[in-house]
Amino acid sequence: MRAKEAGKRSFWLRQLHTWHWISAAISLAAMLMFAVTGITLNHAASLSANPSKHVQRAVLSADLRAVLEAMADSATDSAPPELARWASETFAINISGLPAEAGPDEVFVGIPMPGGEGALVIDRTDANATYTVTKRGWVAYFNDLHKGRNAGVVWSWFIDGMAVSCVVFTLTGFALLWMHGRTRPLTWPLTGLSLLAPILIALLFVHG
Repeated sequence: MRAKEAGKRSFWLRQLHTWHWISAAISLAAMLMFAVTGITLNHAASLSANPSKHVQRAVLSADLRAVLEAMADSATDSAPPELARWASETFAINISGLPAEAGPDEVFVGIPMPGGEGALVIDRTDANATYTVTKRGWVAYFNDLHKGRNAGVVWSWFIDGMAVSCVVFTLTGFALLWMHGRTRPLTWPLTGLSLLAPILIALLFVHG
């Protein structure tokens, strides 16, 4: 009976160790990035950077001027496919599906991106287009990746995958603590502190 229990314990230890190191290996770089950007986000006010601005200009062709004239004077619709294709070829930007704010004088397309923002402005009188990119530096870029801000659906899937990997890493780590806890007296005091500390700090020092 004792040999059977020992074999069962050995099996689960091997399984837990395997999944623990696999989840650690998968999420290592992401956990490091999210930990570091957690610090930079917490001190964002003291890590401000000087934004840099880059401007490009171009003129729409006669065919595109007709598309421009066909747009309503007051509307916020998706950018026309012809205009989106031209913007991709001219400025290497993707505005497909983005709202184009059309007014009597100009068409404005805001282009969200991590760490900055872009804006495409087209003058409806002379068909001159100006594409402006404002970037706030690498810290802002990685902070936005941390939040998943304007990073696209693929990055959102990546965050979900890393979150699942971190959950596996944490739960297998807890299970390993449970199995080794009897021989390590500090296991449960430290684990209890890790659970109680954020709760107590939130209750005592964080006021909504």
